[in-house]
Amino acid sequence: MSYELIAILMFSTMMLMLMTGQRVFGAIGFVAVMASLLLWGDRGGYDLGFSAAMKLMKWYPLLTLPMFIFMGYVLSESKIADDLYKMFHVWMGGLNGGLAIGTIGLMVLISAMNGLSVAGMAIGSTIALPELLKRGYDKKMVTGVIQAGSSLGILVPPSVVLVLYAMIARQPVGQLWLAGVVPGLMMASMFILYIVIRCRMNPALGPALPKEERDVPMDEKLRLLRSGLLPLGIFAAMMVPFVNGWTSLVESSAIGALTAFAAAVLKGRMTREVFEKSVRSTLGISCMFMWIILAALAFGAVFDGLGAVKAIENVFTERLGLSPWMILILMQLSFILMGTFLDDTAMLVIVAPLYVPLVGELGFDLIWYGVLYTITTQIAYMTPPFGYNLFLMRAMAPPEITLRDIYGSILPFVLVMALALATIMTFPQIALWLPDYVYSK
Repeated sequence: MSYELIAILMFSTMMLMLMTGQRVFGAIGFVAVMASLLLWGDRGGYDLGFSAAMKLMKWYPLLTLPMFIFMGYVLSESKIADDLYKMFHVWMGGLNGGLAIGTIGLMVLISAMNGLSVAGMAIGSTIALPELLKRGYDKKMVTGVIQAGSSLGILVPPSVVLVLYAMIARQPVGQLWLAGVVPGLMMASMFILYIVIRCRMNPALGPALPKEERDVPMDEKLRLLRSGLLPLGIFAAMMVPFVNGWTSLVESSAIGALTAFAAAVLKGRMTREVFEKSVRSTLGISCMFMWIILAALAFGAVFDGLGAVKAIENVFTERLGLSPWMILILMQLSFILMGTFLDDTAMLVIVAPLYVPLVGELGFDLIWYGVLYTITTQIAYMTPPFGYNLFLMRAMAPPEITLRDIYGSILPFVLVMALALATIMTFPQIALWLPDYVYSK
């Protein structure tokens, strides 16, 4: 049997298992170990899983994963995120679309706390969405704002998805996180620019707050500003030492977790319930990602042993005559297609053993490609009919927002994301400038 046929058989078996509702790590790990047993016998099959587990346990940057997840849950469960929205409400409510702009700012800061898009979606749906609807904002616009803003969680550091990509692609987590900063802020700015233009053309989409709601004493405004900027201070306390080379990535993640815990204690919000829920949630998500990484490493080892990546590269470049850029674009389109029925982690683990080495063989930078993958995943999250964020929003939105409203809300934001993706593909230094600058020091 040819290597190409073995690779196709492995992928089709894995997709079939996923369609039956099996857990992602179970389907991928099972296919990897069974393929290894059939190809290389008992010893090869057993050694595959063991060596993958040892590689995972010895990967030092993995310690950042529970630290950042814990930091995000502490800030979320202790309601420090609520203060952020109150700050935006008071300081930006006087503008047409001001609360929608503030919601994008909230999503960026939530992303810098947590690294997961689900956290931004949950906070935006429970805190921002009711306020925006109550104040007459267009329901299509606000659902689009929350979905687009929450998707920044997998791009802005500390992105958990980029930690997973770093492990599979064997790239430095720190460089990947720094590569996501400028594209993440650029995309947030593009969302804000779109809101400003739409609300200037049609003020009824995002009416300004009445004067009586904005008439808040300056002392109260400054208090809210201090409270709202606390998460930004925590992020700075964590990232400034790392960017300046004073601490390692793992040490910075520990600083972030401890600073967030101290802030919750000092504000009197670190109750037993908050601590227990934060720890339990951190443990659950960390273990889930470790199992997924373990399965991905085992699956990738089979592909390395087969030499399947080289064989598939020859199919694209020699038999089909495609250029490297055409192959890259086809990869991005396949991610968008898979995103209609899979989440970001499943997409990465399923195709990473094939795509990531192939990108390297084609001569592209793997740090830059990590950013492209993440932006494409953001687009896939919001692409009908089965985009991940679409159904999350439907589950969290009030009854008056229908699935049709949610589908209709995302088109302009998907177009903005596609424009951002095309810009970064055309100008790779947008993503690579900051990691090059920091690591050159």
